[in-house]
Amino acid sequence: MLQLFTADSIYYKEKFQSNLAMLVENGVIKEIGERQAMEAKYAGAGQTDLRGKAIVPGTVNAHNHSFQSLLRGIAVDRPFLEWRDNALYKYTPLLDEDAVYTGALFAFGEMLKYGVTTVSDFFYVHNGGTATDEAVIQAAQDLGIRLVLARTMYDWDGAPLSYQETVQDAVHRTRQLAIKYQGNPMVTIHPAPHSPHGASPEMIKAGHRLAHELDTPFHIHVAEEMFEVEETLEKYKLRPVHYLNGLGVVDERMIAVHLVWLEDSEIRLLGGKNAALAYCPSSNMFLSDGVTRIPDLAQAGVRITLGTDGACSNNRISVFEEMRMCSLLQKVTRLDGTCINAKQVFDMGTKVGGELLRLPVGVLQEGYQADFVTLNLADLSLSPKRELFANVVYAMQPNAVSDVVVNGKFIVNDGVLATVSEKSIVNKVDRLFEKWQM
Repeated sequence: MLQLFTADSIYYKEKFQSNLAMLVENGVIKEIGERQAMEAKYAGAGQTDLRGKAIVPGTVNAHNHSFQSLLRGIAVDRPFLEWRDNALYKYTPLLDEDAVYTGALFAFGEMLKYGVTTVSDFFYVHNGGTATDEAVIQAAQDLGIRLVLARTMYDWDGAPLSYQETVQDAVHRTRQLAIKYQGNPMVTIHPAPHSPHGASPEMIKAGHRLAHELDTPFHIHVAEEMFEVEETLEKYKLRPVHYLNGLGVVDERMIAVHLVWLEDSEIRLLGGKNAALAYCPSSNMFLSDGVTRIPDLAQAGVRITLGTDGACSNNRISVFEEMRMCSLLQKVTRLDGTCINAKQVFDMGTKVGGELLRLPVGVLQEGYQADFVTLNLADLSLSPKRELFANVVYAMQPNAVSDVVVNGKFIVNDGVLATVSEKSIVNKVDRLFEKWQM
C-alpha cells in the first residue's frame, strides 16, 4: 500500500526542508519530492499529515546489552570490576528465557520511545544454546524494532558459565541463527567475539572467519579498560589492536567497541585497515573508563558510530543523548570547541550506523527503509526553530520525540508505544524482581 507522509519539515539531503512529501510502500521510501506535486501524482495513496512536526531519520544504537536494563541502578558509583561482579555476574544465574525476554522488551521499548529504530544487541547470556537469543529476537519482533543480534562468542573460564561456549558450539549456533534469519529485513545476525579478555585467540579468529563466511561485520570490545591493555601486554607482549592485527582480524569488517586506551600506532593501524568504532560516551563516563580520542580516530579514517551500551552502565538508552555527550566530552577533553561538530555526531547516530551495520537505514532517501522519527516542533527544547538542527543535537529533550515509525509502521504514536503497552512491560519487570527477591 502506498502511504504519503507530510510534515512541517523533513530532514532531506542533509538539511531541514519544508513543503516536502515522502512516499512509502511496503516499508520502503519510494520517493521524496515537492508536496503539491507528490499529492497530485499519488492522489490515490493514503495520507498521513504530521502537522506541527519535523521528520528525521531514526537513530541507530550500534551497541547495547538489552538484558542489562534489568540491572539499572544496581552497583552504581563503583569501580568497573566491582560493578561487573555485583551487577552482571551476581544476577546472571537468574537470567532464564523469560527474564531475558523481559529485559529485551524493557530495553527496546524504552529506546524506541527515545527515537531508536535499529539496535545492535551484543548478547552473551546463551545458557548453553540459542533459546535466550531467540527470546531477544522475539522481544524485538513483538515491539517492531529493527534488530542486529551481535551474538557473542565467549570462552573465558573466569566468566559465568552461561556466557561460555566452546569455539565449535559458538560457531555452530551463531551460524544456525544467521541461516534461520537470512533475508529477514527486521533481524540480522552478526558474530561477536567478546573481547581479547573474554575470548581466546581461537575464538576471535573463528568469529572473524564466520563473518567472512556470512558476509557480515563482526563486533568486539577493545581496550575499554586499562586492565585489558595490561593483560594483552603481559600475555602477548602486544597492545590490543596490534594483538588483534596479529590474529588477522583488523579489517573493514571489524566494529570495535570503546577503543578508549589506544596509542597513536594503534589509531593509525585502525584507520589504515578501514576498521570501525561503536562509541559509547555515556557508558565510558559512568564507568570512569576514560575518553576515546574521537577526533584523532576520525582523522585517521576510522568510521565511527554511536551506542548506548547497557542501561546499567549509562544509565539511559537514547542515541540522541549520545550525540550530545560525544560532542561535549570531546570538546572539554580537548579544550577545543571546534574539534567535533553537530553534523558529525548526528551522522554518527544515524547514517554511519546504518552503513556500518550494512542496513539501508539512518537516512531519509529513496530506496531506504522507512524508519523515521517525528519531533514535536511545539516542544520548548526545539525553539527557536531557526536553529532546529543544532537544537536537535544539543538541546532536545526526550519528550520532543512524538512518533517513531519502523518499516513504515507506527511503533510509537504521540509518545505512546503502540505495539506493547508500557504498563505491561513495567508489570513484567516488577513481577520478575518479586520472583528474584534479591
